[in-house]
Amino acid sequence: MLYFAVLRERARRDGEPLELPSGALVMQARAAVAARHPEIAALLPRVQTAVNRTVVGDDHPLHDGDELAFLPPVAGGSSR
Repeated sequence: MLYFAVLRERARRDGEPLELPSGALVMQARAAVAARHPEIAALLPRVQTAVNRTVVGDDHPLHDGDELAFLPPVAGGSSR
């Protein structure tokens, strides 16, 4: 489980292991992280999820050893 940007700041960690039942979906991982870290729970519905560096939906199945990352929206830049 990897955290980026504001999630990393609020959770005070870059990542951590996450144990889920066999056959778990991304939505279950999202719920487990929200329960573990209430300080980021309100942000989780607005972040994208990547599994093994590919953006996936909440119904994506997870497998042992997958790299799961939550990617908050990024803003900034200019139109110059």
